[in-house]
Amino acid sequence: MAPAPWRGGLPITYHLGPGPARGNLEMISNWDLAPAYDVIATLEGRQFPDQWVIRGNHHDAWVNGARDPISGLVALMAEARAIGRLAQSGWRPQRTIVFAAWDAEEPGLLGSTEWAELHADELDRHAVAYVNTDGNGRGFLGMAGSHSLERFINEVADDLPDPQTDVSVSEPLRALRLVNGDTSVDDDVLHPIGALGSGSDYTPFLQHLGIASLNLSYGGESGGGSYHSIFDSFTRYERFGDPGFAYGVALAQTAGRAVLRLANAEVLPFGFDRFATIIERYLTEAIELADTMRRETAHETRLLQDGVYALAADPTARHVPPPAHDPVPYLNFAPLHNALSTLRTQASAYRNALDRWSQTPDMVGDDTRTEVNRILIQTERALTLDAGLPGRPWFRHQIYAPGFYTGYGVKTLPAVREAIEQREWNKTAAHIDTVAATLDR
Repeated sequence: MAPAPWRGGLPITYHLGPGPARGNLEMISNWDLAPAYDVIATLEGRQFPDQWVIRGNHHDAWVNGARDPISGLVALMAEARAIGRLAQSGWRPQRTIVFAAWDAEEPGLLGSTEWAELHADELDRHAVAYVNTDGNGRGFLGMAGSHSLERFINEVADDLPDPQTDVSVSEPLRALRLVNGDTSVDDDVLHPIGALGSGSDYTPFLQHLGIASLNLSYGGESGGGSYHSIFDSFTRYERFGDPGFAYGVALAQTAGRAVLRLANAEVLPFGFDRFATIIERYLTEAIELADTMRRETAHETRLLQDGVYALAADPTARHVPPPAHDPVPYLNFAPLHNALSTLRTQASAYRNALDRWSQTPDMVGDDTRTEVNRILIQTERALTLDAGLPGRPWFRHQIYAPGFYTGYGVKTLPAVREAIEQREWNKTAAHIDTVAATLDR
């Protein structure tokens, strides 16, 4: 009989092991072709029309899709309507704003991916950042994306009212972290944002084209059980997801402010101190992964050599001991340590230069400011490689990627981490050098 964690939810006894067993499976697949419609609206910038801030959410769904994706799409439409009214009064953003409602996200991010690939050369030249939403609900602000934008999106959150309290949306999030035992809350005024794997339309922008991206939503107090099902209806969402649609307003305010601040910033709000801190954490995790595998491999080798697995097994049952592995070598992470040290130094130097500029902004001319923004736009591009990741060249970002086997789940420093997991030690050393060169670039 199968152990409890391996059993399903049907009222039957679950068994494992050799058969014989016979089963009949009927599969019906629909291979019809149908057009997919991306809806794109562009408001040209006044001063920098060739710099684009892109705001996206998909519009297709499995069945009803009230929460996923329409709760995010109506926020995008509210933002577009508000900005459109500003434009009718004669206002224009400094940079171009592109609103996108993607089709065919559910079958594999098709609408956004096709559009991003079709316009790849233009996006490489013009895209400043991509701001994504998907579903939304009542609760706490969720923030994930490029860590060069972590301080920026925290500043946006600090300025927004929470619909259920008289404080900013940052305060309930801080309280939640404290209640959940996060000991870093008092030491770090910023809310850490998550790294992005896959599962929504930011993927082609961040991981293929190297465009700094954010993914935003509210949730945690709106229940579950309706995901990708017929129960994801307007009635259910109105009753349980976001009664009164207060958090739909909050999402429109959050993403809308982020877009407008990116579109109007004299110097784009990228920062690199926190990015360096995050890279240090990712490096530490990779080193700890190798160290853990080394200890576990040595322990299993001793058990195999001493015949412990055979002694512990039921002699009347079939027994297969774990495979023997070669020892885990001590890897040279020095290139990544050195690149991280340089990154910290340059991040600090940039922050100091920016602080000096903010105190005497008139001393910096328009040409200098334009050149600084051009360089800042390229920083995320510099984290990509044309050759892509091992075995999947479409994914080009060297810091964030969905794991080879994890689907939505993110792998950080993916080439290095997955080479360790696969015990490809020579490849690990080469990937360490590659990622170090990426950080230097």
